[in-house]
Amino acid sequence: MRWRTILLQYCFLLVTHLFTALEAVPIDVDKTKVQNIPPVESAKIEPPDTGLYYDEYLKQVIDVLETDQHFREKLQKADIEEIKSGKLSKELDLVSHNVRTRLDELKRQEVGRLRMLIKAKSDSHQDVGIDHQALLKQFDHLNHLNPDTFESTDLDMLIKAATNDLEHYDKTRHEEFKKYEMMKEHERREYLKTLSEEKRKEEESKFEEMKKKHENHPKVNHPGSKDQLKEVWEETDGLDPNDFDPKTFFQLHDVNSDGFLDEQELEALFTKELEKVYDAKNEEDDMVEMEEERLRMREHVMNEVDTNKDRLVTLEEFMRATERKEFLEPDSWETLDQQQLFTEEELKEYENIIALQENELKKKADELQKQKEELQRQHDQLEAQKLEYHQVVQQMEQKKLQQGIPPSGPTGDLKFQPHI
Repeated sequence: MRWRTILLQYCFLLVTHLFTALEAVPIDVDKTKVQNIPPVESAKIEPPDTGLYYDEYLKQVIDVLETDQHFREKLQKADIEEIKSGKLSKELDLVSHNVRTRLDELKRQEVGRLRMLIKAKSDSHQDVGIDHQALLKQFDHLNHLNPDTFESTDLDMLIKAATNDLEHYDKTRHEEFKKYEMMKEHERREYLKTLSEEKRKEEESKFEEMKKKHENHPKVNHPGSKDQLKEVWEETDGLDPNDFDPKTFFQLHDVNSDGFLDEQELEALFTKELEKVYDAKNEEDDMVEMEEERLRMREHVMNEVDTNKDRLVTLEEFMRATERKEFLEPDSWETLDQQQLFTEEELKEYENIIALQENELKKKADELQKQKEELQRQHDQLEAQKLEYHQVVQQMEQKKLQQGIPPSGPTGDLKFQPHI
């Protein structure tokens, strides 16, 4: 399963998601000091969603490729550069017919899915224009000019698209979080506008009080520092802080024993620090902010420790980091509440965008309302015509009865034949 590992080293967010079976790096551990080490589950772990719009397709392709013995053998000898250059993709020509058939079917399903999405988006934007280039960009992870068969080009495009998209994950996350914070502030200010002067002052006072309450928390250790790791060693691992050993610490928190600390394993180390600042029971603590703080800590440690930028921390990288001055004497860590997440100018610009979007939605809502009213008018008109028609038919039937003529059916035939 080295295919998963190599791809993940190149596509950093897939590290934990697609990595399951590398040989563990042997590490000497003093078992007399380490107690109750939880056994590592050998069962296959279902990889979580990567966040890519083609996430399911990516995972299905990898699953199918791993069933081919020839391809797996080539992957065991391949390095990241071979994958990056597209050289490994050429090996696809040698996989079994059964694998190629399954890959062809996966591609046809994915092309069909994307075509349906594009048609839906095109239909929803037909009145306001549509960016066709943006829609076609959704096909960057496969060759849509050949919608029926999965070729080496498709594998190459899939790897490059995943790499490019995932490398921008943190940047995109920062932007989305800033929008989240600006929306919170926008909604708060809009709510204040609806209140009387007295109520507005009360709300402002409450807001400042909650803000101060949230900021009043214990000191947060610098992520990845000796103090921070020793706190995990003592409070989470239940070990004597005087016996702290970085090598043993690495082995304890390499949960899947693959010889690396991946991003999820790193993020798990910051739970104690986050609990100093956030509590789901407290009204003043925002759990969305807590998760952003966790990701900021992970991102910071990766930037400091992951020297080859493969989004995996090796034992060698970890040990080297523990020898630096920053590990022993780190700078103070500024939490989100100590930072200015956006400026007034950025907030105003964002509010202008919201106003434009709301106006556009209002126009569409007005148009839909007019369409609804027109359809209702046509419906009422048809109902009136239907009623008028029935009334005329009833009048005609009554006249026939008065004249002694038997009533007729809908087609004009007599409902019964008179006896002669």
